[in-house]
Amino acid sequence: MHRPLMRGSAALACLSLAAPAAAQDQGTPGYLGTLILTGGKRDLSYGTALSRTVVGEEEIQDRQASTVAQLIDSVPGVTLVNGTTPQGSGINIRGFGANTTFGSDQKIAVQIDGASVGSEELYRIGTQLFTDPLLYKQVEVLRGTIGSFAYGSGIVGGVVKLQTKDASDFTGGEVGFGGSQTLEYSSNGDGWATSTNLAWMPAEGAEFLLNYTLRDQGNLTAGDGTTIGNSSFRTPSWLAKGKFTFGEDGAQSLTLSYSETVADDKDVPYDQFETTANNFGRVDRRTDTSQAVVEYRYDPASDLIDLRANLSYADQMIDVDYIDGSSPFQGGQSVADFCASPFTGVICADNRYQTTKLTVSNRALFTTGAVAHDMLAGAEVIRKERLDAASSPGGEDRRFALFVVDEMSIGQFTLTPALRYEHSRIESAVPLAGVPDDYDKDALMGGLAVAYEFGNGLSVFGSAAYTEGLPIIDDLGTSATAQRRIGMTEKSQTLEIGAEYTGLDVVAAGDSLTVRGNFYQTKLWDITSYTVSGSTTTDLDHVKSEGFELEASYGMQNGVYVDLAGHVGNGREYNPDGTSSAWRISPADRVQLTLGKRWDDDLDLSWEIVHAVDRRDALGADLGDVTRHNLRATWQPDQGWLKGTAVRFGVENLADKSYVGHLSSPTRQAPGRTFKLSVSRTF
Repeated sequence: MHRPLMRGSAALACLSLAAPAAAQDQGTPGYLGTLILTGGKRDLSYGTALSRTVVGEEEIQDRQASTVAQLIDSVPGVTLVNGTTPQGSGINIRGFGANTTFGSDQKIAVQIDGASVGSEELYRIGTQLFTDPLLYKQVEVLRGTIGSFAYGSGIVGGVVKLQTKDASDFTGGEVGFGGSQTLEYSSNGDGWATSTNLAWMPAEGAEFLLNYTLRDQGNLTAGDGTTIGNSSFRTPSWLAKGKFTFGEDGAQSLTLSYSETVADDKDVPYDQFETTANNFGRVDRRTDTSQAVVEYRYDPASDLIDLRANLSYADQMIDVDYIDGSSPFQGGQSVADFCASPFTGVICADNRYQTTKLTVSNRALFTTGAVAHDMLAGAEVIRKERLDAASSPGGEDRRFALFVVDEMSIGQFTLTPALRYEHSRIESAVPLAGVPDDYDKDALMGGLAVAYEFGNGLSVFGSAAYTEGLPIIDDLGTSATAQRRIGMTEKSQTLEIGAEYTGLDVVAAGDSLTVRGNFYQTKLWDITSYTVSGSTTTDLDHVKSEGFELEASYGMQNGVYVDLAGHVGNGREYNPDGTSSAWRISPADRVQLTLGKRWDDDLDLSWEIVHAVDRRDALGADLGDVTRHNLRATWQPDQGWLKGTAVRFGVENLADKSYVGHLSSPTRQAPGRTFKLSVSRTF
């Protein structure tokens, strides 16, 4: 049962003391802001209306996560659906994204080096983000709609942006060789990983990186000693990346990258979420996802020109071989008849998504009178192809978009209007009886963010944003329901308001404090991706969701630090007849507190406490409260023959708590106590 939102918000606010020591310009194009280097583990953005969280390379290594989804479940408002395996990982932000039936509802976007990745509404398969954490040096989460207009349409929950490693991260930008080797071990499931980076800079202006990562995990064990089914995996991954810098004063650069992750699973449940026991049977499944990116940048000594052209190709293949007799739905049918059925054919279907995208943008700094502008303007051409299969319509989705985001500074005020126009054309791969084979739709979306800095470390901000989700290939069909869905766009509106404070010498000499809190309220209507409970054809009328998010960090001169992240909220879904119920995929109310101490840069010890309430399983049943304790230690000697070595040790779920994760199947427990150890060496 939901606690009153304001009471939960006040409880979080009472815990909210924390902030920065230094600042550097960084941030999302069009929303400059400042990235604050805090005394804790996580850097926070300041001076921007954007709800933005950055998980840096140091935190990526400290968490020793086996999936990228596990890296960002500490971000306020983020929920994982089956996050223990990369094949099933689903990401839900503010109650939108993955759910217990589909890996995605198309309301969050995931990008790797600018390439748009992830499937459409694959039935009971995750694959929203199938890759390995050790390929990346940064994961950025933009929550809500206001920061999404440069990345796509229909984004309600937010955007997840991943940035792969560069050769210069290991060579320091100097001619020569560099690299690293990492070995990880996890006691639960006897999991292990090896990751090798080889970097070479043969001359100034040229750099190359190769990464190979192999991760292996057996079935996990829950806190009560039972085995968690379908939690084992083996995923080889690799990354190849090169960058060439040339032209006058190195103003031009060309970056090429290719990354791939593969899993070849034998005799596993078709249902990655395991929400339906074994009704869907078992399969041999090979999952292969790859991304190729070419980016050209021209950044001369002119404030008016910072041009980027990013051409990307993302390919996701899921090849399935159904195991004869494994599903009760098969009955006495032959495999051929079972797989040809419109109802059960989805279990046998191969799936493939190929997305080609060209984004050309320019960032310009200029002034008009008393107004300073930081303007990002660009155009996108997108082509997405989906393989045709039984019960899974195939086709092509071609889109063209224009966007502009202009951050205007007027004294202590910052106003940021944003616009995006997008047109789509969907064509079926096969003729559709009695209905058109292609459909056109367009939409104009936008928002306005306002921020005011008082000059004493305190700032306030607010935003309003509107977006539309254009129809997708999955909406193709001849039924009346399909025709209604492909003929309309889902619409949403999000309002946010908040405040942020940063200061030095706040409680004691040499300390730093930053704290940021914001309320959001989202309404989704003209819904095409969610039906009334118990119906397969009647869509919900609308959804309302609201919440309060808090991020804070406090650091002392002696190395003691405190980090805090929390979210409280609630949501309701409304049926056409006016009745309503709790929004089925609302995030749980959660607070995460980290207490730590650093001794110079050599040793870092921390204790993380995660408390979650208002939790529900995939069927909507109350799961009660749960508190988990995690311990982490990092030792990085800075002298002698061990210099360049890092040893990390962690214990997750220290009390070996037995519990079911929020939005998980009632029979699928979370992992029990897990000891983790990693050793890495940079050379």
